[in-house]
Amino acid sequence: MKRLHLYVIRSFLGPFFMTFFIVLFILLMQFLWKYVDDLVGKGLDFSVLGEMMFYASFALLPLAFPLAMLLASIMTFGALGENYELVAMKASGISLVRIMRPLVVIAILITGVAFYFANNVLPETNLRFSTLLYSVKKQRPELVLQAGVFTNEMDGYSIKVGTKNNTTKMLYDLLIYDHTGNKANESVTVADSGFLRITEDKRYMVLDLYNGVNYQEQKSENKNNKDNHAYQRNQFDAQTIRVRVKDFEFDRKDESIFKNQYRMLNISQLMLMEDTLQDDYYTRLRNYMMQLNVTPHLSKKMYNLTVPHDSLKRDEVVEVADSIFNFDEHFERIDKWVKADIAKTALNDARGVVQNLSMYEGQLYLKKKTLNKYKMERHRKYTLSIAVLIFFFIGAPLGAIIRKGGLGMPVVVSIFLFILYYIVSMSGEKTAREDVWNMINGMWFSSYIFFPIGVWLTFKAATDSSIMTAETYTKFFKRLTNIPFIGKKKSEQ
Repeated sequence: MKRLHLYVIRSFLGPFFMTFFIVLFILLMQFLWKYVDDLVGKGLDFSVLGEMMFYASFALLPLAFPLAMLLASIMTFGALGENYELVAMKASGISLVRIMRPLVVIAILITGVAFYFANNVLPETNLRFSTLLYSVKKQRPELVLQAGVFTNEMDGYSIKVGTKNNTTKMLYDLLIYDHTGNKANESVTVADSGFLRITEDKRYMVLDLYNGVNYQEQKSENKNNKDNHAYQRNQFDAQTIRVRVKDFEFDRKDESIFKNQYRMLNISQLMLMEDTLQDDYYTRLRNYMMQLNVTPHLSKKMYNLTVPHDSLKRDEVVEVADSIFNFDEHFERIDKWVKADIAKTALNDARGVVQNLSMYEGQLYLKKKTLNKYKMERHRKYTLSIAVLIFFFIGAPLGAIIRKGGLGMPVVVSIFLFILYYIVSMSGEKTAREDVWNMINGMWFSSYIFFPIGVWLTFKAATDSSIMTAETYTKFFKRLTNIPFIGKKKSEQ
């Protein structure tokens, strides 16, 4: 039996590691496609790009583990079924559950590894990745001069290039406006050709000009004659403009900017942040309740609903009047002018309450949505880890039923199931984020659905069900065609 277990484990580990790195590579390509606009044209070193890819790969591990487990388990048991090895094992009296037993242990270990990464490694890598991505986005792109278009990337100067030689990088027919010192168009330079470069430390931009003229307007010394201005014209064979530029060198930002965001915290830190945000939310909710201009008795009741319950503290008894005041009877007795004054006052109070409530409602919505993000992240660390085990119990029996190995049918089935799981998971998370469902039910909704599917597939595979064979569905449709009025031609009816 030990040899059989070792054989099954060896048959599983190869496809698992292969599919794991393939899935990770595909997800990494999707990441590059998402952030390509932020990376292109920044002149980043390969070390920075490599560091960003390294941190991004860790962020993709929670999705890579379940998908690799699903694909590897289908491939392993599909190959065993295709080669009739499962048939030989079952003929020897070994059930499918006993064959799956060593891989169940492996799946539990991978689930533990996935949870460890999600709780201990990912918060740190997410913090470094977010800081690095923010630094890259803030970096200024490399200066690209386009022909026939004014460019203001050179601080204090507006440059227009007539033509550009892409081979020699020479610029021709340059027109430059000097706006340094908050000047208007007082200084204009026209040059036949030029060459633009940035120093190696990326602190200065140097523009070498050749065969040009500089026109500069002179301030009039006569204060009474402001309309007439003299100008100075200087011809030159060669001239150099050197400008100090900012944000061209890569500046790594401080990691403390993002350290309290929900993706950068482990479970214990998330629980502390949830308590803090929940206290702040209920404080604002109590202020929201106090904006309601109602009776003191009703205001006290609404206030108590937002106060955390203390089992050692006795509930405050609110006195109730012995009799009920009949407002309608009293209102009918008063003068009509007093009635109009009361109605006007009530209308003004109602409008003020509605305005205050509208303001508080938006604030409360944002606070509750932020609180829900922290709760969702805490549950997500568990759900994505448990998904590894769930997908094993889906993939292993499904592979035994399909009896197809390799990267053909298993890949198609795995992608379909994972996309279905992702859609259901996103739907549940959306309902939890918007408080449509309870947080636990929304975040675990996909597990509620796919875990019974895994149990059902395991039962069907253990009982040698033929639910995935073509003959089963052919016989099913043949039985349907034998039903009266189904499958007959219109002329026969």
